[in-house]
Amino acid sequence: MKAMLSSRPVLWFLFLFNLTVALAAPLIDDSAKGIATSIGMAVVSMGAGAALFKGRRQRA
Repeated sequence: MKAMLSSRPVLWFLFLFNLTVALAAPLIDDSAKGIATSIGMAVVSMGAGAALFKGRRQRA
């Protein structure tokens, strides 16, 4: 499972999908639930982005 989650296509999907949801959640739901969803998805997106950046530096 760990090998699949750390593959580049999955990391790109997690990064882009969660970033999109993080940007759209406050627009769809103006309550605290939308803001909490946005924050949670942004954290996951940043984690996937950091893993992509880290993998890029190791290959060089």
